[in-house]
Amino acid sequence: MHTTRRSGRLQETCHLAKTMLSVRGEADAAGLAASLIDGIDALNDAESFHFFRFLSSEFAPDPALVRTAVEDYLAAPGLNSLLQLQQAVDAPRQELFRRMNRATSGTGAIVRMRARLLGFGTGDPELRAVDADLRHLLASWFNPGFLRLAQLDWSSPASLLEKLIEHEAVHAITGWDDLRRRLQPDRRCFAFFHPQLPDEPLIFVEVALVPTIATAIAPLIDASAEVLDAGCFHTAMFYSISNCQPGLRGISMGTFLIKRVVDALRREIPTLTQFCTLSPMPGFNAWLDTVGDERLAPTGRPWLDAVRDGWCPAMATDTQRTALLEQATRYVADVSTSAVGDPVARFHLSNGASLHRINWAADGSPKGIRQSSGLMVNYLYDPQRLETNHEAFANGIVMRSCPAASPEQTEAGDAG
Repeated sequence: MHTTRRSGRLQETCHLAKTMLSVRGEADAAGLAASLIDGIDALNDAESFHFFRFLSSEFAPDPALVRTAVEDYLAAPGLNSLLQLQQAVDAPRQELFRRMNRATSGTGAIVRMRARLLGFGTGDPELRAVDADLRHLLASWFNPGFLRLAQLDWSSPASLLEKLIEHEAVHAITGWDDLRRRLQPDRRCFAFFHPQLPDEPLIFVEVALVPTIATAIAPLIDASAEVLDAGCFHTAMFYSISNCQPGLRGISMGTFLIKRVVDALRREIPTLTQFCTLSPMPGFNAWLDTVGDERLAPTGRPWLDAVRDGWCPAMATDTQRTALLEQATRYVADVSTSAVGDPVARFHLSNGASLHRINWAADGSPKGIRQSSGLMVNYLYDPQRLETNHEAFANGIVMRSCPAASPEQTEAGDAG
């Protein structure tokens, strides 16, 4: 696919990109930007790949200018030589993207463009260079200071509600009845929006308002569950957070979303005293197969094979249950600080949450069994300790809370 010769459509799009950087007038630039966006959107996959390679080679920093700027700075370090060096290393394609953003639909087009680029993977170093520039610009344009927090409810436009169903990535929404229950008075859904994409949620979080910390997901997403009275709202359970824009992958928004939602809920509902997650461990079983545990697979067969063969928590022996909980505690408390740690654990712990409890038989869905043997984790968000916990995690330490004993599930070494 990637060796296809340049088509006429691809050549025209490349020509438009070169022309854009030579235009000085604002009116001409806006018109060209719109034409270039249309041209990029019309490219097929093979043409898109070649277009990104073209951006990498034709709009890269000039090595000679970079070398001269470095030599000048080393010879005479100062503000002027530093500014010249910064200008030299700034790839011309960044200016191309900034000019594309002048079109009415520019921001959305660039988000789509990055989504398409990410679809080619990260194996090509030239594509990584283009992605680095796109990510740099999008991180600035989608700074949380520019984002609007909005609560979505059953009265929200149907087009927005459809996007919740489409993009729910943790616990699938099975239809309108399911969604309606998730938007009842004892539930909340908040999303971030950008001024340039007012009808497109960027990321959203679902919250259940309950009396105590939940230890299983089924009651929270049961479409037939009774709606709770506001008088018992003492705990806010964050049970799902989903990104809606593939082109914004790696742009940090979830961290700020949860903190903003905590602040909004504290103002709205003074009776709330606890803010906690019920989170999956999507990487647990795969990691478990790499470390092994004779208590789980005495015959030498990998644990994932046993799970695929129909294992479920109700079938676990006492030995298996103890082993799984011990390994899960190790996975979250020790491994999460490393590069191979669970992505959900890293997200919440680096966000300032503490490890509260690991829950047995918390997710009996096929996905939950396949990924984490049905285990789920409570991460506690204490507004008074977020900074302390964040700093500890940055230094390789996972902070733990002190959960109360519960007969319904086993704490992993009391995880606290």
